[in-house]
Amino acid sequence: MSIPIRICPSILSCDPANFADPVIAMEAGGVDWIHLDVMDGQFVPPITFGAGLAASLKDKVETPLEAHLMTLTPDAHFDAFIDAGCTRIIFHAEATSHAHRLCQSLRRRGIEAGIAINPGTSVEVIRPLLNLLDLVLVMTVNPGWGGQEFIPECLDKVRAVRAMSPTVAIQVDGGVDPKTIRPLAEAGATDFVVGSYLMRASSSADGIKELRSACG
Repeated sequence: MSIPIRICPSILSCDPANFADPVIAMEAGGVDWIHLDVMDGQFVPPITFGAGLAASLKDKVETPLEAHLMTLTPDAHFDAFIDAGCTRIIFHAEATSHAHRLCQSLRRRGIEAGIAINPGTSVEVIRPLLNLLDLVLVMTVNPGWGGQEFIPECLDKVRAVRAMSPTVAIQVDGGVDPKTIRPLAEAGATDFVVGSYLMRASSSADGIKELRSACG
């Protein structure tokens, strides 16, 4: 089964005073998802934004929104982000002892369920959950800050997840640019969170085109 390549830009590197204009430009450039990095200041040191921002962006674009919850109590935030219009929610395996139940809860509500794993976490934690997952997010940097350098060893983790399942969507987040996206795709990744690279591009449309071209 062939899984299409999807570009899922993060708004983390955008100007906090103006998220709307870059997101509108991303949609015009042909992205597949808008990725919202939600940080609580506990699971990771920074604090970013909440469901109110998601709701305001949902009013401005038709591109689906996904919430990446880098929070200690992810299920405490499910309702708010679902009500805000997010159709995929990703939480961290490291943040809960009840990942199976949380995946069930999301899917019962018609929300796509994703689980993220940090660079230091074994891919084996997601094996018992694969039949409940729509997406596995392999962090290719340590979560918390944009603009970090890609960790090459994470390619092996992407390969290991793909070996577990030929059909699950595999998202990667951290250091994605035209140089890293091709080896990630060849390893089995399908969904690419891109942040700082896209902000440096001459335009969102040009950056997205270059990323798709680099995938071959």
